[in-house]
Amino acid sequence: MSGAVDVSVALCTWNGARFLAEQVRSICLQTLPPREIVLSDDGSSDDSVAVVRRTVAQCLQERPGLAIDLRVMVNRPALRVTKNFEQAAAACRGALIALSDQDDAWVPDKLERIVPAFQARPGLLLLHSDARLVDGAGAPLGGTLFHALETKRSELDRIHGGRAFDVYLRRNLVTGATAVFRRELLDAARPFPVEWVHDEWLAIIAAALGEVDVIEAPLIDYRQHGGNQIGARRDTFGEKLRKALGSRGDTHLKRAVKAEQVLERLLGFGERISPQRIEQVRGKVTHQRFRAHLPPSRLARIGPVLREAATGRYDLYGRGVRGIVRDLFEAV
Repeated sequence: MSGAVDVSVALCTWNGARFLAEQVRSICLQTLPPREIVLSDDGSSDDSVAVVRRTVAQCLQERPGLAIDLRVMVNRPALRVTKNFEQAAAACRGALIALSDQDDAWVPDKLERIVPAFQARPGLLLLHSDARLVDGAGAPLGGTLFHALETKRSELDRIHGGRAFDVYLRRNLVTGATAVFRRELLDAARPFPVEWVHDEWLAIIAAALGEVDVIEAPLIDYRQHGGNQIGARRDTFGEKLRKALGSRGDTHLKRAVKAEQVLERLLGFGERISPQRIEQVRGKVTHQRFRAHLPPSRLARIGPVLREAATGRYDLYGRGVRGIVRDLFEAV
């Protein structure tokens, strides 16, 4: 398949010149190439923009008949990650929008495997995939993104079975660099709250309004090089233990705010959202507020935490036993 399809790529950059040529080539030379790349550069001090322009031009020379429009925006001052991706996506003109980081690489047939799913399923709003973890030189690290996230078979089955909202209400499994979504999703998702990462916000809104699904195969090489703004690595047992005994900080307060933002947005959709779904989110808000306001004393938490566990909300809205343990042992 050599003809371009109505896909826009929202590519966001910030001082990413080191890896950009490989990423842009992997986009342009897809077996099913996109129609356009919208580059939103967040005030880079290196030659990121020049690398993208040069690489697109080289690809067009190498492949006769290839036509990919490149449009460039440069932000001064910087918008930061969430708002930069919102700007890039909003400027896209394609019916489908693929998000792209600056330091990964797509497998050659990524779009060829994704686009037919949208063509076959009119209700599908967002589709994401697994990713192969690689190091700064592109060498495999021996694992995948879903492995690093400790993704369970039951979670994937729920997503396949139309229950993605239940999964994403507990935790996000969508990494933007793997995601493609219908442009119409932006009408509901914008503006993106700055408290959210763009991918998790798009995922929860898409799952609330329509179908979301996942391709379990890795469709990108997800580079882990120490400079990632957002990376992926599976915690060791020791790291999990340190987190369980570490400071609570304001993590749960921030999660409560994010849950309240979801509730507010869904209430604004009126009859498009079922009362049952609204109640689900109210339960999430209640649970996160509870966790945010636990007493400083570990001993004083035992009773409240056990009563909260009896409601089932730790399983519905969090990581189950892991969340219970953290609430019992985390320091203030």
